[in-house]
Amino acid sequence: FLAISPNNRIPAIVDRAPADGGEPVSVFETGAILIYLADKTGQLLPPPDDYLKRMDAIQWLMFQMGGVGPFFGQTHHFNRFAKEKIPYAIERYVTETKRLYSVMDRRLAEVAYLGGDDYSIADVATFPWVARWEWHGLDHGLRDYPNVVRWYDAIRARPAVQRGYDVPPSDQEIPAP
Repeated sequence: FLAISPNNRIPAIVDRAPADGGEPVSVFETGAILIYLADKTGQLLPPPDDYLKRMDAIQWLMFQMGGVGPFFGQTHHFNRFAKEKIPYAIERYVTETKRLYSVMDRRLAEVAYLGGDDYSIADVATFPWVARWEWHGLDHGLRDYPNVVRWYDAIRARPAVQRGYDVPPSDQEIPAP
């Protein structure tokens, strides 16, 4: 596994049928995997010749990787899973989580999706973290972030997202804001 993922963590993939027909390609880390697959399929990311739109989607993917993922993850840990409740840690991570929601809300006031006018890998990466909004210690749920709610509802309604929540089959619903 270390040959595929030097960090010894998931996710990691091995593409045994790369686009160039060459040897299998290993890719690790969510953002890198999403970019690789988007480029391979020509979906969910503007092509390199549409540079500004492509960079818009990539920078919002990086926003998820550097902000949403790490901080929402720490919020989940300290709010929900830590055996010892540490008020300083909870306040620190909930405060940053709210700030990140505000950043997303401002962005989504301007465009339909985080990466621009079209659904992209930035949304694919961010939605699962927002789907656990009830763990984030928000004062009023997502109601303080109406543009995030609109975005969330649009993604939540996508048939592929609904199918994804059924793997493995469960009775868990995607929470409504």
